[in-house]
Amino acid sequence: MLFFPNCKINLGLKITGKRADGYHNIATVFFPVPFNDVIEIIDSKEHSDEIEFTQSGISIVGDQKDNLCIKAWQLLKNDFPKLPSVKLHLHKAIPMGAGLGGGSADGAATLLLLNQKYLLNISETQLLSYALQLGSDCPFFIINKPCLGSGRGELLQPISLNLKGYQLVVVNPGIHVNTGWAFSQLNLDANTVNDNALTIESLSNIILGDMVNWKDELKNDFEQPVFEKFPAIEVIKNTLYEKGAVYASMSGSGSTVFGIFKENKIPHFNFPSNYLVFTKLI
Repeated sequence: MLFFPNCKINLGLKITGKRADGYHNIATVFFPVPFNDVIEIIDSKEHSDEIEFTQSGISIVGDQKDNLCIKAWQLLKNDFPKLPSVKLHLHKAIPMGAGLGGGSADGAATLLLLNQKYLLNISETQLLSYALQLGSDCPFFIINKPCLGSGRGELLQPISLNLKGYQLVVVNPGIHVNTGWAFSQLNLDANTVNDNALTIESLSNIILGDMVNWKDELKNDFEQPVFEKFPAIEVIKNTLYEKGAVYASMSGSGSTVFGIFKENKIPHFNFPSNYLVFTKLI
């Protein structure tokens, strides 16, 4: 059985405080983007109560046991002991450390795929709970519709955001931005929990207003420190605006930058050949 987990971009990203539990409160809009990894799950003949994981495409750095696909299987195996051993193959196309949520998408997709394939009858509410155990933005990929995100990112409110007729240009320069480092640059007071209801309301008003105002009003708090350390990322954003983007921003903690263009207004770009550049009609 195949699944094609998609990535996401952040439309605005405000970090409103550091919490006592070590996480941060955020206010953002998650928006799904049809650029996909591929996951295949088949039954294993080994009957070993284990998951056999293989991978192709972009190489994944790090210990395999930390992969969110494996962790997702283990979560369900703990609660559903009769879940059989499986072979899971991940083809990786979404770059990592890029602010696109590719790893989170893969983990959430594994939950959805196992639930469907093995008829576990797990409710959406339960799936969201499992997803949160994998990572703060994993629950979004269970819903996978435009959502206002708050709390750690797990408090999700679907919104009617219609960008039909716009073209999305996504540019990744192959720079890996460590999320922990990015948060450390924001100099937030430790052990503070801010009520970000007003920030969410303000964000909602901006998003549902005229897009021509987004350039001045819709900000990503990570841009300043990331641009200072990696000037090439800021160059991408400036280039997108110079080429006519209605709105351009870095996604998440970087390094991916996206631009929203009017339909049939996509210019020619001369980004370096090692950059990943793709265009999607929203």
